[in-house]
Amino acid sequence: MDTSSRTALWHQFGAAIDMLDNALHACPEELWGDRTRQPQFWYLVYHTLFWLDLYLTGSLEGFSPPAPFTLSELDPAGVMPDRVYTREELAGYLQHGRAKCRSRLASLTPEEAGRRVDLDWLDLSFAELLLYNLRHVQHGAAQLNLILRQSTGSAPPWIAQVTGEA
Repeated sequence: MDTSSRTALWHQFGAAIDMLDNALHACPEELWGDRTRQPQFWYLVYHTLFWLDLYLTGSLEGFSPPAPFTLSELDPAGVMPDRVYTREELAGYLQHGRAKCRSRLASLTPEEAGRRVDLDWLDLSFAELLLYNLRHVQHGAAQLNLILRQSTGSAPPWIAQVTGEA
């Protein structure tokens, strides 16, 4: 991938991650851990960050989310984490994902972009997986903003792009 393509991809990926970050921080405390609401706000944040992390890895082999997170998100039974993750824990995971995304894009070679990913449920090149991942992050941010708008009457604004090179 050439520099301009990597930079354009980072501008949009970074914007989607920033929108997720803004939603995470805009959530009122009473909504954050409300287990009666489906989907649960904190869980949507976690789900989006877990898959951002895994898809940036591009393979289950060698993938391990940072503590305190586990691989339970991969359980086909849909097992929820045993507790509500705090805003601070998920804000840290978001920073991890942002740094990993920027680093992966900055070092992406044409060969790596074209390689097939090693995930049983997807048959994509790594470049296409990046676009798939970007769409997933934006979808998660949009769901969170909808919950915020329905619950509080407002949500963070749209972010067109981040600045800087990947």
